[in-house]
Amino acid sequence: MTIHNLGATNSIANQFLLELRDTRIQKDRLRFRNNLSRLGELMAYEISKTLVYHPEEVDTPLGRKVVDVPAVDIVLLTILRAGLPFLEGFQQIFDKADTGFIGSYRVEGHSEINIHRDYMATPALTGKTVILADTMLATGRSLVDAVNIIIHRGQPSHLHIASVISAPEGIQYLQDHIKIPASLWVHAIDEKLNAKFYIVPGLGDAGDLSFGPK
Repeated sequence: MTIHNLGATNSIANQFLLELRDTRIQKDRLRFRNNLSRLGELMAYEISKTLVYHPEEVDTPLGRKVVDVPAVDIVLLTILRAGLPFLEGFQQIFDKADTGFIGSYRVEGHSEINIHRDYMATPALTGKTVILADTMLATGRSLVDAVNIIIHRGQPSHLHIASVISAPEGIQYLQDHIKIPASLWVHAIDEKLNAKFYIVPGLGDAGDLSFGPK
């Protein structure tokens, strides 16, 4: 699995990440969601550079011009609920893409995490370029569960996994368990998981900060 750490290069994304992490700014839910959406747009643009393109000719008011445009069918997927604002940014860039949703949540035990899935709605995936957006990559269990769903629904031509903040443990879990062609895109790789399997320093619970406590 190829890893693209966009945080390794300075960009305006740093400002949006800082605001996401800042406990004072986090109190503004609209701003929090908007920053997630902005980071989705920036990441979608970076992913677009790796797609296959083909030429199309267009009529302008003064002539004709050949422009290279994406030659792939894209499907956007996200894991409810924290992934929704992040997904919106991808939808702004890939505005012709079909979209699917996976409802799952982690059930915390004393020493391990189990994933419970209770909702799934995805379009056809065979031969498509699939972008799976999930705000936080902590343990990696929910993402691997989502990838197993994707494989069951059809083999994509390539899978892009998109995350804002990731933990090294989650990245390693993906590398160990995802066996189809895949790329991981992150805006930041943080230090570690704590005893409750949350990313440190992270930003807290992205779902609660976006929509309110469960």
